[in-house]
Amino acid sequence: MSEGLLEGKVVLVNGAGRGIGQQIAITCAEEGAKVVVNDLGATVEGQGRDTGPAQETVDKITAMGGEAVANGGSIADWDDAQAMVKQAVDSFGQIDGVVNVAGILRDRIFHKMTEDDWDSVIGVHLTGYFYVARAAADYFRKQESGAMVHFTSNSGLVGNVGQVNYGAAKMGVVGLSRSIALDMSRFGVRSNIISPSAFTRMIETIPIKGPEGEVRRKRQEAMTPAKIAAPVAYLLSDAAKGVSGQIFYVRSNEIMLMSHHRPVRIIHRGEGWTPQLIHEHAMPALKPHFTPSAPAGSYFNWDPV
Repeated sequence: MSEGLLEGKVVLVNGAGRGIGQQIAITCAEEGAKVVVNDLGATVEGQGRDTGPAQETVDKITAMGGEAVANGGSIADWDDAQAMVKQAVDSFGQIDGVVNVAGILRDRIFHKMTEDDWDSVIGVHLTGYFYVARAAADYFRKQESGAMVHFTSNSGLVGNVGQVNYGAAKMGVVGLSRSIALDMSRFGVRSNIISPSAFTRMIETIPIKGPEGEVRRKRQEAMTPAKIAAPVAYLLSDAAKGVSGQIFYVRSNEIMLMSHHRPVRIIHRGEGWTPQLIHEHAMPALKPHFTPSAPAGSYFNWDPV
């Protein structure tokens, strides 16, 4: 394999048995990294275990001349997260990058969502991402280098119907990554976010509703997971040393830099506010700047380039 941006690096990619995670693991290997391929092998709803998907990705990497090992642990388990990071060090002598991409779905309209629906999704997408990042942080701090890439979603950044648990977790990932970037910058550690748009088995589970849904599905099917992998590999590389604390939305050949929450409009009254004055003056001044309550599809409604 030819030398790439990740030559000499060791990268852990969770959720790498299928879809986007698998493509990321393969691209990292193509760029010269040694890869720990983690995948629980569960269903989309997080049920069951199967070592096959992780090993399949390892086989693909080794067949093209790369180096990889499989890991079947759960990122939602503290000890498993510690073990997968340790496996990278035991197998390859170091760890340089972590990609948190594993995920499950338990979509329900809000008033029908159960405690288990909530806990399961938060446990993987937010708690699990924290566990893996925290396990890697000890090594990164000691070596004074390291890169993390965490996956969010438009369900968190914008919002989607039937995904309160998923949206809350994915918005939580934004806060997680931003805080890691601030806390760990003194040790030369970077943390960034990718919000992907690609057709995967998770997307395939979302019901198609009406002609608009069919159009959206055709648009999604044209966006392959392979398109997401190159930006991730770049963010893990030394070439991205000046990039941290950012959110990138990747859709086909488009890379969008997303904004962070900042004040949009400020009003002030020296004497303070009463509820009536807020009604009469504050809200009329603020309402023209409100963010519309609309699902993510309404914001990204053009065909991907």
